Amino acid sequence: ESLALQSYKAQPARFQQPERVHARHILIPLKATDARATAEALRKQALAGANFADLAKKNSKDPGSAPQGGDLGFFPRGKMVPQFDEAAFALAKSGDISDVVESRFGYHIIQLIEKRPAGLQPFEEVKAELIEEAVITITGNAHNEMVRPIAEAAKPNAEAIEAFSAPYRK
Repeated sequence: ESLALQSYKAQPARFQQPERVHARHILIPLKATDARATAEALRKQALAGANFADLAKKNSKDPGSAPQGGDLGFFPRGKMVPQFDEAAFALAKSGDISDVVESRFGYHIIQLIEKRPAGLQPFEEVKAELIEEAVITITGNAHNEMVRPIAEAAKPNAEAIEAFSAPYRK
């Protein structure tokens, strides 16, 4: 872990992140029957205290996020379609729920989980990756140390090379 922390501290630019939000959403496709009314009803349930993740699991038609309760993870500005992006970044505090947002994918209800300003990604988020890199470096160095004496001791046998290559010469 200390090698991972050293790597983290030595490369701060590598871990700079833009402003990001962690959000979940419910998607109702545009072509669904009474799509907007369905989205509005789901938003009202969420605002009344219904568990947003459960609503997403049961109602969202986004196959990528619905099984995870609509969780989209962290994303920076510009990753989502403009209408979605604008609504997600406009939310201020954890738990806030957007108005119904229309995009080319359908009607979305977005819930903010967390908002992070631009800055250094926390060590805890990159720790596992850095530990894995450190293990690869350490094992690679150990392998090289084991192989070096063998490589240095190896000497080409000119007679054997000559005998082997003779039949292939014209």
